[in-house]
Amino acid sequence: MTTYARTEPTDQEPDIRARPPLVREFLLVAGLFLAYKLGRRAANGHVEEAFRNAGNVWDLERALHLPGEGAVQGLLLHSQPLIQAANTYYAAVHFPATALFLVWLYWRRPLHYLWSRRVLAVLTGGALVLHLAVPLAPPRMLPAAGLVDTGQVYGPTVYGATPATDTMANQFAAMPSLHVGWAATVALGLIAATRSRWRWLWLLHPAITLLVVVATANHYWLDAIVVVAMLAVTLAVLRIPGSGKGPGARTGMSARTDGMRGDAVRMEGDARSYVAASPPARTPAGDAVPVRAAAESAVRAAADTGAGR
Repeated sequence: MTTYARTEPTDQEPDIRARPPLVREFLLVAGLFLAYKLGRRAANGHVEEAFRNAGNVWDLERALHLPGEGAVQGLLLHSQPLIQAANTYYAAVHFPATALFLVWLYWRRPLHYLWSRRVLAVLTGGALVLHLAVPLAPPRMLPAAGLVDTGQVYGPTVYGATPATDTMANQFAAMPSLHVGWAATVALGLIAATRSRWRWLWLLHPAITLLVVVATANHYWLDAIVVVAMLAVTLAVLRIPGSGKGPGARTGMSARTDGMRGDAVRMEGDARSYVAASPPARTPAGDAVPVRAAAESAVRAAADTGAGR
């Protein structure tokens, strides 16, 4: 019986040969994150431009007939515990969830870790360019939006009360929403790296994140639309590990192994057809020699050897 190689991730031991050195990866990820934070800080001070861009984004959303952010916020404002839960999700889930995602992939799916780290790095770098090029005040600051700054009113919040002098974060970097971008990357990465029938539930993470960033008035719909478009371009360039043809594709080694085994199976079939069409050989005494059985045994042994290389 021919045995075929698995072509999808399983819960077995990871291939430690694909796992990069831990210290190097820690320094690399920490360095990238620090560069991003410093880059965001460099975009501070463009207050007037940020509010002008916010007005343009608001007008564009209305021209596109996108639903008002206030309708989503109004649903949550009916319950103070619910809006506080949304604020907590915004403040406490974004970074820890992404960090845990990378740590788990590093130990359990090294190839998928490398791919996810690259996707996050490219997406974050692209977002930083937009933050510098298009400073944008979030909808909670825009008078025309008429929205509540739920973080300041109900808590908890990660931002200072005076955005122009906030030394901890650049509050004028709403476009694009990395909360949504990172959450979508985490969900897609876990879906690609696992095979549980429940893995599609990871899509709830970006869905809840989108609801939260809009309801708390930290982002516009367009902030999420832009980051999803950036992620789509990134995924088109950085393919899922092992194929260059997208999720679920085989690794190169699996493909080569399956190819060798397929060749062996075809050889065995051709030999059987040939033997079946050949008359049995006879000894000088006239006794038939079991050519077919002997040939099939030899071919089967050759096929097993080829498939096991």
